Amino acid sequence: MTSIGTGYDLSNSVFSPDGRNFQVEYAVKAVENGATSIGIKCKDGVVFAVEKLITSKLLVPQKNKKIQTIDKHIGCVYSGLMPDGRHLVNVGRQEAANFRKFYRQPIMVSAFADRVGQYVQAHTLYNSVRPFGITAIFGGVDDDGAHLYMLEPSGAYWGYKGAATGKGRQSAKAELEKLVANGKPELSARDAVKEAARIIFVAHEDNKEKSFEVELSWCSLSETAGLHKEVPEDLFKEAIDYAKKEINEASDDDSSDEDSGDDEAQKDADGDVELA
Repeated sequence: MTSIGTGYDLSNSVFSPDGRNFQVEYAVKAVENGATSIGIKCKDGVVFAVEKLITSKLLVPQKNKKIQTIDKHIGCVYSGLMPDGRHLVNVGRQEAANFRKFYRQPIMVSAFADRVGQYVQAHTLYNSVRPFGITAIFGGVDDDGAHLYMLEPSGAYWGYKGAATGKGRQSAKAELEKLVANGKPELSARDAVKEAARIIFVAHEDNKEKSFEVELSWCSLSETAGLHKEVPEDLFKEAIDYAKKEINEASDDDSSDEDSGDDEAQKDADGDVELA
């Protein structure tokens, strides 16, 4: 059996002999080249953050929003193809509106994840459509508390304490895992906003030659009354300042370690000299 896509990647509805759907795998590649997006589940809500590369000096700062509101209590951010993301956001809004109209109450976050997951998965079954080239992170607050999900191009979705996708996902995941390992899955919403900004800066280090912006939003019972909103300007500035300070301190520590290593190497070299 072969794992080469030739002959098995022309149709979305065909598996290769070793059980792979190459069109879905190609969609994942599109996501991996996208901007870094993260979500953090905190004590009474969720926080979203995304890295926005500045591709032109003509772009208006902080105007091209990537974090979207699905319903009053649900937010979403995505990495990958932006038109695909906008379409999925519109589908999600329609699902939420239909649920509210039929049941006379807001849609539960878990029910929303299931409905949108089925829609995305349907685009992996038929030859007339292609998979979505995005991974979406969405979450919010309902009667059962705070929820955070990540939806993949295959239609699979999982609940997370912290999720990351896009080009800088590996660095971002490592930082999110540190938060959980340090016993901080129950961050306050304000602290989670600061950590989200810091993680975006850390993830951008691999692409630091390019200018970028950070976009932040949150949905918290204590801070926003359970509504998904943009982070206030004062907290946004505080979070960015905190992120820059942490990055600079980490860079200074790395420089000090390198200098110490050079000094030790020089001492060893001097000590190894033998006079005839």
